[in-house]
Amino acid sequence: MKLKGKHIAVTGGAGGIGGILCEHLRAAGARVSIYDRVDAAGVQHADLSHLAGITAAGEAMASAAPDIIINLAGLTYFGEFEKESPEHLSALMHVNLLAPMLLARAVIPGMKQRGSGMIVNIGSVFGAIPFAYFAAYSASKAGVRGISDALRRELEGTGIAVVHVAPRAVKTALNNAQVMALAKATNMKMDEPELVVGRIINAMIAQAPHTVIGFPERLFVRLHGLAPTLIDGGVRKQNHAAKSILHTN
Repeated sequence: MKLKGKHIAVTGGAGGIGGILCEHLRAAGARVSIYDRVDAAGVQHADLSHLAGITAAGEAMASAAPDIIINLAGLTYFGEFEKESPEHLSALMHVNLLAPMLLARAVIPGMKQRGSGMIVNIGSVFGAIPFAYFAAYSASKAGVRGISDALRRELEGTGIAVVHVAPRAVKTALNNAQVMALAKATNMKMDEPELVVGRIINAMIAQAPHTVIGFPERLFVRLHGLAPTLIDGGVRKQNHAAKSILHTN
């Protein structure tokens, strides 16, 4: 799909990856609408952490009738699951999973009527390889993969493409000091935002159903799909490192 002349709505477009992505999309000739919780010029305010905010964003998107929506906005949590507050857990699931679902639901009727469109869901490698101490985040991203697969099959023949991109860790402000300590302790590979943006745009142009960024992550995703317990031993070292970091005052 050519991006020139397309109207693209991007959630989280004012963030680290989002800002770079929007710049590249505009450079490709697209008209970009940003939906984010920050108050800034050129940004449609959208708080996706609760149902009312998602509903308002969905109504705005449906009215704007974008050719493409990119569900990029996300929250994360690194810590013991029982210590994540119910409020944060609810916000995380709203932003990461419920928003992509309801925003897609809002724009699909218009896309069907026009006979074309694209829904781009940014997931995570953690959605295919659930990690300890990222339980809620992993669950939300597994859901993003699930809704992407289901919608792709449901929308076959309508002219609407569904693209799912699963990055591994990315060097952004979303990672707090503890996550960076974990990355250092385990030699975790982290990609630059520019690389991730390039892969997202390539996936959009190719209308690729699934893109997993990074190796050996692509291999681990396949192995986990075949035999999840084989991965348990491979991530045990990271689990021990994470526990140690979380219990260090």
